[in-house]
Amino acid sequence: MTSEDRWSAYESPLATRNASPEMQRIWSPGRKFGAWRRLWLALAEAEQELGLDITDEQLAELRAHLDLTDEDFERAAVHEKALRHDVMAHVHAYGERAPSARGIIHLGATSQFVNCNAELMLFREALDLICGKSARAIDALADLARAHRDLPCLAFTHYQPAQPTTLGKRAAGWAYDLSLCLERLERTRDELRLRGVKGATGTQASFLNLFEGDARKVVALDRLVGEKLGFQPDQRYLLTGQTYPRVVDAFVLSELAAAASVIHKTCNDIRLLCNRKEVDEPFGDQQIGSSAMPYKRNPMRCERATGLCRFVMSLAQNPLNTASTQWLERTLDDSANRRLSLPESFLAFDGAIDLLHNVASGLVVHEATVRSNLMAELPFMASENLMMEAVKLGRDRQEAHEAIRRHAQAAGLVVKDQGLPNDLIDRLRAEPLLDGVDLESMLDPAAYVGLAPAQVDEFLEKIAEPLRQRYAGQLAPAREPNV
Repeated sequence: MTSEDRWSAYESPLATRNASPEMQRIWSPGRKFGAWRRLWLALAEAEQELGLDITDEQLAELRAHLDLTDEDFERAAVHEKALRHDVMAHVHAYGERAPSARGIIHLGATSQFVNCNAELMLFREALDLICGKSARAIDALADLARAHRDLPCLAFTHYQPAQPTTLGKRAAGWAYDLSLCLERLERTRDELRLRGVKGATGTQASFLNLFEGDARKVVALDRLVGEKLGFQPDQRYLLTGQTYPRVVDAFVLSELAAAASVIHKTCNDIRLLCNRKEVDEPFGDQQIGSSAMPYKRNPMRCERATGLCRFVMSLAQNPLNTASTQWLERTLDDSANRRLSLPESFLAFDGAIDLLHNVASGLVVHEATVRSNLMAELPFMASENLMMEAVKLGRDRQEAHEAIRRHAQAAGLVVKDQGLPNDLIDRLRAEPLLDGVDLESMLDPAAYVGLAPAQVDEFLEKIAEPLRQRYAGQLAPAREPNV
């Protein structure tokens, strides 16, 4: 097993079952401890530029060993067993690789210099990946909306039949909800800042001592380290204790949870429509829906996505508890918790968004069933329009209402009690009060969908197309989910 294989993936049942290799790499030990070494190098470079006695040879040796090897991890594990301190274990392991620089690694810093700043760097990488994947899912749903822009379908309120919509409008609604979440995810990513170089309690006292009381150099050090790591001068938290403000974790995980709720809602809708046989998830030629019932085509991808989303949503409360219980400048009860809650939130969300993208890209729409389900209810929905047409022909409104009500109730009982097709139109054709009313024109589904097709067009123009252009090159094919 190579070093890349061994240390490039976050190891957990959740990760290996659901998350993509890209997300696993972001939260891998290799990426985390590699970020630590980049931080130590950036700190040493900035300290040298500001006048501390650090040689070019020491920096060159640090640069030569930025990439961790199996031996680095093994040596760090040996040190941690003795020292009971992960950061110092890696300081010693790095020092063994770069012996001439051993004495200046971590100079003036506290453990949270590497822990906090590395986590914020990983946040930015992970959010960037999530934003791209969300854009892909929106794009796939937009294609679905475009393809079925005009297809009338039965709409529901309270999961009871309501005025028709179009399947394209419904898909555009799913995509629009997710686009709102993407806006917030992008903003959260772009507003992330570094903890910076703040010292043990956030006062920068150790660095002020290193630079013999020169506060300007301490401020410059904070700025320089951030710039070397790709953060703009204003992308540093102004005030910290030992850690960056833990409420930032709540910002990040709450946005993941909000987006997860949209994925959950969308996948639940698809599950309901699968039950009505209007749509099907992608289904492999040899895929088995049930070990006992060979005919079944269970919506297992959407089911898995909703399960993952519920997990992500449950974790939104977690960082609020952590942020609220940080004592004064720092307490350590956040550490073990965050090592689970932060990566697992991203890993679960990554699996869910990939599943949504996969389903949306291959959703099978059974148009005949969509129409059949709609037409079974449309006569009831047309009743008010029929009454208005009768009034236009000079009939009494109340008498027409009572006649249509009586026929509709009788037809409904035929459907419910006898399991027979809806015969309301046949009953209405024989109703004298409706003589002369064009019943057939009253049953054109397109007449009942309002502005749904135009709303799809507006969504495609104002949301989907700009998003497609902004994420051009990132709209990769849907990933096939793990079994």
